[in-house]
Amino acid sequence: MECLCCKAQMRRGTAPFSIDRNGYRVSWDNIPAWVCAQCGEVLFEAREVDLIQEALVSLDRETATLVSQSSR
Repeated sequence: MECLCCKAQMRRGTAPFSIDRNGYRVSWDNIPAWVCAQCGEVLFEAREVDLIQEALVSLDRETATLVSQSSR
């Protein structure tokens, strides 16, 4: 796969992913990804993006439940 930024070749590896969301930060250390050895650009495939989104939706749901229970 060719890097979209620098046109060098990308290789399969892993990369971290973090997001600030609704008052909390979520981080994963080793998500499978395409990584450019030259510029460091990272691309996640659709499968990994879908899994991250599913995890975030679940975490949002659980966090909302926790917050609503603690405010009673």
